[in-house]
Amino acid sequence: MKMVQAIALALVLAGAAAAHAEQPLQRTDLLKSDIDVPGHEVVQVRVDFAPGVLAPNHSHPGEEVAFVIAGTLEYQLEGRQPVTLKAGESLFIPSGVVHSAKNVGGGKASELATYIVRKGAPLVVPEK
Repeated sequence: MKMVQAIALALVLAGAAAAHAEQPLQRTDLLKSDIDVPGHEVVQVRVDFAPGVLAPNHSHPGEEVAFVIAGTLEYQLEGRQPVTLKAGESLFIPSGVVHSAKNVGGGKASELATYIVRKGAPLVVPEK
């Protein structure tokens, strides 16, 4: 009986891992903390992009620093030329600026996004 339970558990865990891996855009919350600026907080998120995946136009209620961990991402900030970044490069995105990010490399791409935002506001505001 223990062998059957072990096999069932292994299948459930493998299925959960496969479902997680198949998501084209995966956000993992890493940190959220108050800061010395009244009404603001720091939020840090890892974003993993499958090949060719686009995070569509959106903005944030504060500044973002995007640091590419792996792969190649193209960022399009409203009113600017696209910027392509590879692992180890970063980009500052001002508060409220509409932008998108797309994996333009051949494999998975990942970024570490650090935000200084208004506390209590939605972190991601989709473009209307």
